[in-house]
Amino acid sequence: MELHDLSGGDGVLARVEATARRALTRYGVSPDADVTLLNVSENAVFLVEDAHARTILRVHRLGYHSAEAIASELLWLDALRSDAGIRTPRVLPAGDGTRVVPVAGPGNETRHCVMFELLPGAEPAMDRVAEDFEVLGEITARMHRHARSWARPASFTRFHWDLDAAFGPAPRWGRWQDGVGVDREARAVLSRLEAELRRRLERYGRGPDRYGLIHADLRAANLLVDGTGGTDGKGDAAGTSVIDFDDCGFGWYLYDLGAAVSFVEHDPRVPEMVESWFRGYRKIVDLPADDEAEAWTFVLLRRLMLVAWIGSHPAAAGAGELGAGYTEGSCELAERYLGGASRAGR
Repeated sequence: MELHDLSGGDGVLARVEATARRALTRYGVSPDADVTLLNVSENAVFLVEDAHARTILRVHRLGYHSAEAIASELLWLDALRSDAGIRTPRVLPAGDGTRVVPVAGPGNETRHCVMFELLPGAEPAMDRVAEDFEVLGEITARMHRHARSWARPASFTRFHWDLDAAFGPAPRWGRWQDGVGVDREARAVLSRLEAELRRRLERYGRGPDRYGLIHADLRAANLLVDGTGGTDGKGDAAGTSVIDFDDCGFGWYLYDLGAAVSFVEHDPRVPEMVESWFRGYRKIVDLPADDEAEAWTFVLLRRLMLVAWIGSHPAAAGAGELGAGYTEGSCELAERYLGGASRAGR
């Protein structure tokens, strides 16, 4: 199997859509329902519309998560909604009550499918940097606080976003060395970056106050705002929902900060975004100065992993447009980060 089986082009996507249509019968949805592909990233996500409802159907890629890991993700969705007041999509079970549904598609491949309610709202524009990132930081802190105190079921299993996942012998998103436009010069700069990230994160450690269950992709693309505005008394923005927990797992809590600025790390407003995120976060959870000092470590960790992701996900939305330019920008950010570390004597 390829590193990412959904990168095989239109033929693969046609088979995945056929699998989605076969899944409809398990949910009691008319086979004549409209099925529209919304997004391809780790999985294929479809909007399903029939005379009775509009729902979201996620068809999983092969080999990324086991059925047990997907079920664990859904348990955290439930717990966040019931325990922490975080708006997450409800899981809609199949007719037999199954929440993670195996569906055989063309080509003798069986994929796991999950159906969710369609929540109202749209991705926030993030044009009010201070306000938007403060809300994002606050929501993130509420999720982290819940993760620290939640008694996970014994069956709970999710992968880790640690150094091995980023740079080990079988990195989760592939090797950054295989990214688009990684030539000899870029390899030299990014190798220095990897070495510094390893050093800093090994020193930072994985204590329970710094490492635990995280969303791992908590950015604007995975928020929905329905325009009600204000706050709901629990601190998170009223009308703001958190979606797409497919990458949730165990990692550094500040990895969620790096994820928040994914793909825009070079934007001159990022320092303001980071400060606003911290301000919102501290409304809920204390954040020591030593943690805040590593903000750019996590921004650059995520950035280097995204160089690998772009190289291994050519069919994903936006990957082709980012390409070699993203690698070039990563080198510029790396030089700046490494220069700062050198001046600080770290």
